[in-house]
Amino acid sequence: MDDICTTPGGGLPRLLAIMARLRDPETGCPWDIEQDFASIAPYTIEEAYEVADAIERGAWDELEGELGDLLLQVVYHARMAEEEGRFDFHSIAERVAQKMVDRHPHIWGDASRDKSADQQVADWEAAKARERTGGVLDGVALGLPALLRAVKLQNRAARVGFDWPETGMVLDKLREEAAELVEARETLGPEQIAEEMGDMLFVMANLARHLGVEPEGALRAANAKFERRFEAVEAGLAAKGRTPAESDLAEMDALWDATKRAEKRA
Repeated sequence: MDDICTTPGGGLPRLLAIMARLRDPETGCPWDIEQDFASIAPYTIEEAYEVADAIERGAWDELEGELGDLLLQVVYHARMAEEEGRFDFHSIAERVAQKMVDRHPHIWGDASRDKSADQQVADWEAAKARERTGGVLDGVALGLPALLRAVKLQNRAARVGFDWPETGMVLDKLREEAAELVEARETLGPEQIAEEMGDMLFVMANLARHLGVEPEGALRAANAKFERRFEAVEAGLAAKGRTPAESDLAEMDALWDATKRAEKRA
């Protein structure tokens, strides 16, 4: 096994052998041996975000490495499952391969390819729905980011008609939730305020869905814009020989507004 582990060019079989060696209870790495599904799961989520981050930044020179890190997470989980006699990497690959064939009858079946992208998405979701055995909302992963999960829950409910028919009604609901949040802030405790804040965020996710906006992407863009503009504020203060801690809100706000104006002119 060590020969394949240390020989470049082995590709996936090499990576699988490396993981088996790391997990060997007699000669493996103590840290790797101690890990289980729950301890590795946070790393899996983190690596998925790092892939998304590289794509968002157009960092194509980094993407190969980030995808490798994400693949390592799949290999890690597969190895632990194999040790427990549950499944292995090859059965994972076979299962998803069969799923792709089953869900593309217009490629590997008799269905027509003469469909729009939207119709193909609808067909995909219908196939997924047929595979589910529980309720409409079953199977929306609890581990998803809350904003993404909110949209997925709303999409599921909308497919069976539980949705506002027009965007204006969502805006009305948003105003209602904003008023309830103001009231909670003035009259209620922290738990009720948090609940009302959650309701408002849930409606915001629904508004994004109705407007055709991907809210995770929109919020990432807003985060990036905030970082860019605040860094410009820091640079403006540094030119005066000061830091934000040595400034005040009025001065920083003026620099912020100047940065916004410069961006709009550009």
